[in-house]
Amino acid sequence: MRLINKYVHETFKSTVDPVIFERTAARGIIMDNEDILMIYTKRYNDYSFPGGGVDEGEDIRNGLIRELEEETGAKNIEILSTFGDYEEFRPTHYKGYDAVHMLSHFFVCSAERELGDARPEDYEINNGSVPVWVNIHDAIAHNREVISAKEDSMGLSIERETLVLELVSKELL
Repeated sequence: MRLINKYVHETFKSTVDPVIFERTAARGIIMDNEDILMIYTKRYNDYSFPGGGVDEGEDIRNGLIRELEEETGAKNIEILSTFGDYEEFRPTHYKGYDAVHMLSHFFVCSAERELGDARPEDYEINNGSVPVWVNIHDAIAHNREVISAKEDSMGLSIERETLVLELVSKELL
């Protein structure tokens, strides 16, 4: 799979012999014309791709379908193609680790537009995360505004999500 981007957070660059937590994630790109299925998170005021961590020993494609069903309630999910990988080294909240090395695999998928019942985790509920169909250009503009305003609530993943949204807009519309 092609490498979309490699991001190294500035705090990671200055850490000597960091203890790194390895995380693999799978994220779905599901579109209906110019609408895209995203997760809007109230806490961070941003749009992000549905998906998440793949369990140890779990097939990445099975993990993606599981995550999409849990986070969005999407039905009849089909993985159509790979889109690319986004690699990042950034600060982490995991105890005993200085940084996380996250490799996010993005896949183009299809699913029914009508969503079933999502099964979000407690932290997703607490963060106000909800699945939404949104115009891709509106999602990009919204995330860019949050980045420009450097909102206090801004999370670390918004740059990744916005860069991939822009690439999807250029390549898949």
